Amino acid sequence: MRVLFFIESLRAGGKERRIVELLKAFKNDYPDVEIVLALTRKEIHYQEIYRLNIPIYFIERWLIKKDPSVLFRFYWLAKKVKPDIIHAWGHMVAFYSVPSKKILSIPLVNNEITDATPAQKLIAKSWVFNSSEKIIANTRAGLLAYGAPENKSSVIYNGFNFKRLENISNADVAKRKFQIETKYVVAMVASFSDHKDYETYLAAAELSLKRNPDITFLCVGDGDYLSLQTRFSNPQIRFLGKQNEVETIMNFCDVGVLATNTRNHEEGISNALLEFMALGKPVIATNSGGSKELITNGITGFLTEPFNAEELSEKTVFLLENVEEAKKIGLNARGHVEENFSIERMVKAFYKEYQSVLNI
Repeated sequence: MRVLFFIESLRAGGKERRIVELLKAFKNDYPDVEIVLALTRKEIHYQEIYRLNIPIYFIERWLIKKDPSVLFRFYWLAKKVKPDIIHAWGHMVAFYSVPSKKILSIPLVNNEITDATPAQKLIAKSWVFNSSEKIIANTRAGLLAYGAPENKSSVIYNGFNFKRLENISNADVAKRKFQIETKYVVAMVASFSDHKDYETYLAAAELSLKRNPDITFLCVGDGDYLSLQTRFSNPQIRFLGKQNEVETIMNFCDVGVLATNTRNHEEGISNALLEFMALGKPVIATNSGGSKELITNGITGFLTEPFNAEELSEKTVFLLENVEEAKKIGLNARGHVEENFSIERMVKAFYKEYQSVLNI
């Protein structure tokens, strides 16, 4: 089967990481899947995509975000490559795919739902959903939030590739590289955007340092963090910006945190949380969206109420000062990822959906 994958870019991000891992697995383990990739931006963070030797086409937007010419140029690409399935990964690319799907009678797999934020413009969503043979989300919460029709919707959880952990740097060596001298390290790995709640994380960091000063709190991610860096100027709160070897940093951390701004965003399945858990680290996340499907409170991590810095601080210090309990939760977390969020499980699920769509 030939699948035309359509996504805006391969910048550093959870959705983008997921499609890259999927394409790698298909290329290596599913010889009957022929891959063609189309992007609307020449932005590729994951350089390993070039090693797959797959056709890559760029259908760049010229003047405006909703460039109508993309509709026509994608149609000519689909007509040229003659895919058995169009697999769209994003809101706009799903929209751009519909005319080609209808004119050329190519089944459309719609993978645009990657969060659990209540959808806006539901009429437009309904049109795209009704035009899709299959709608796939990475959480049940996402399907509900977007109002996806049950009869054509499925959940496929993110898959973590444990091979990514084989060559990470020694934790003690990496810790010295970043000049961290405290006994404990806590990190939040997320972009600085209005979807993430760094305010609560940093407020919790200040509270935690009053309880236990032997902690370094890390903020890892790109975006505009200058104002936060100015306000939270404690030397034990470090802003590392964008980092390429994120797993190496996670590996020397004691606790991973993801605080979400639930006023305008609900998480899907966070790749950052998955990576912490795969490393056997206890995690703390905001009790919302897909995080509730990933974390069993008190068993594989902790869920805290939105914007509650005091609760987040209490859970953080508890994990740092109760080593055996933290170790137990971390091992539970790793086992949970191995059993329910493996890359093999994810790829197999997508392959079965393709077979279902094509009736094979």
